[in-house]
Amino acid sequence: MLELALPNTHALAVMVLIFVALILFTRDNIPLQTTSLLVLVALTVGFTVFPFESDGRVLQASDFFLGFGHKALIAVCGLMIVGEGLIRTGALEPVGRFLAKLWRRGPAISLLFTILITAALSAFINNTPIVVLMLPILMGVAVRMGESPSGTLIPMGFASILGGMATTIGTSTNLLVVNVAADMGMDSFNMFDFLGPASVAGFFAVLYLWLVVPRIIPERQPPMSGVVSRLYTAQIRLDSGSPVVGRTLAEALLRGGEGMKVESIQRGQGVFINPLPDVVLKSGDRITTSDTQSNLRELARLLGGTLFSGDQAVDAEHPLSAEGQQIAEVVITPASQLNGVRIGNARLRSKYGLRLLAFDRYEESQARKSPGLDEVKLRSGDVLLVQSTPENLRELKQTAEFLVLDGSIQLPSTRKAPLALAIMLGVVLLAALDIMPIEISAVLGFCALILTGCLNWKDAMNALNTQVVLIIVSSLAMGAALMKTGGADYLAKLFVYVTFGAPPALALGGLMLMMGILTNIVSNNAAAVIGTPIAIGIAQRLGLPLEPFVLAVLFGANLSFVTPMAYQTNILLMNAAGYKFGDFVRTGLPLAIGLWLVLTTVLVWAYEL
Repeated sequence: MLELALPNTHALAVMVLIFVALILFTRDNIPLQTTSLLVLVALTVGFTVFPFESDGRVLQASDFFLGFGHKALIAVCGLMIVGEGLIRTGALEPVGRFLAKLWRRGPAISLLFTILITAALSAFINNTPIVVLMLPILMGVAVRMGESPSGTLIPMGFASILGGMATTIGTSTNLLVVNVAADMGMDSFNMFDFLGPASVAGFFAVLYLWLVVPRIIPERQPPMSGVVSRLYTAQIRLDSGSPVVGRTLAEALLRGGEGMKVESIQRGQGVFINPLPDVVLKSGDRITTSDTQSNLRELARLLGGTLFSGDQAVDAEHPLSAEGQQIAEVVITPASQLNGVRIGNARLRSKYGLRLLAFDRYEESQARKSPGLDEVKLRSGDVLLVQSTPENLRELKQTAEFLVLDGSIQLPSTRKAPLALAIMLGVVLLAALDIMPIEISAVLGFCALILTGCLNWKDAMNALNTQVVLIIVSSLAMGAALMKTGGADYLAKLFVYVTFGAPPALALGGLMLMMGILTNIVSNNAAAVIGTPIAIGIAQRLGLPLEPFVLAVLFGANLSFVTPMAYQTNILLMNAAGYKFGDFVRTGLPLAIGLWLVLTTVLVWAYEL
């Protein structure tokens, strides 16, 4: 029986820190960036105050910052920018057009093509822009057909995760596992080295997504359907007998209620007064505000005034009009600069031309209306019901801030699209043919996009996700601390101790299952980086090949199907289609278990374990 001694104090402290970090990663009220920064600070300060010496060498605390220059992070950032170039130039427009036309002919075969195309694209491009591309197409199809989008969005979203498992560049998780394993001395995986097992598992998964999921998922409606009325802008002219004449605007606002927002005060022909709280109101003043028809009439009654639209008093013959205005749902994207910004500071009206009608977040049971939302901090996946002009909504579709769900299918298209596509193909081919490493070809592709004008610097920087960068850096730091203090070796010993006497197939399957559970609770990148050195330690102690155990970590960390928080695209889908938490468990758990069994079987057979 294997003896299991206690780890050293530093290794134990690192394991406790990792355990705490993994718990904090699950907390919605603590940004992932904050947790990642805390981990970096704890490691660097801790090893500075309490130095660790191994083999006569003191571990330098500043080495934990090396993740900012790690080749895996460089590759991830380069590929995010190159993928953004494809989206910005409309290089994927032909795919979208093809699918939009196909859906008019036959839903069943169209869903299969959507799943296959999404999976194929996600093998080379970051999953999030692919889902952002597909989501409006499928929402538009559902609107035209008068059906719920719930039967198509989860299959499409899960297909993007499935495709990302197939190549080394499919997800940032894959790149991290491959590079951490290479840093530990293992032969590096080529781009398509694990395409075989991924394809076998993918065959069964595609059949499940195509034939089973649409039949077992309940019909859901988008969360904003029928939630609020359209907003109208009107003026309330104060009559001589108004109770607020001679009083301040602040007093009038108290009388009108907290939902009343004054946009301007007109006093006489062409004279406008700043709507400051201490302005004293006079008879004949016209207060401009926006609200629903019923609320505007009630405000006019409370303030003792007459409702005007332009120069015409509102009556039965001259009703309020919101001509040229359209209501649409917009989703905050992971790349949006509005992440973490309070709604009151987001300048939705002045900067983006959007009137906020209602707000919805996936964990809330119902949408909330606009008043009283100023202190809410926006985050990726939030759905806003807005009112704007069709022209403005079309312009918003070209930005990275919002995903516009207005039921239309309008994809960006530029003359540089073929050039951007050629650059992306060049990046992939250079890495696939071993001409240069992916981190170098990705940066070369990024440079080519900038020099050819396919992408400007603003869009390139918007493509980078601070959350992803900090999670990767902190995960690499935790992995390095675990390895250098002997913590990874201890956990490998513990795993072998617990599974002592079990066949290699059981050990491999147990490792993949453990990673699959972890990735649905915490960050998949953190789980993968921490799991890779442990997997190599397990394989070495069992005297088995390293590759299948590293692939068990890679595949397990990609089984992000069971919970909405397991992957950022899951949250986008949940909000857009009105899914419930249980919908992901109902559809994702059988998929995750099936993939775990198939992949374990294929790896055991392929490596003769």
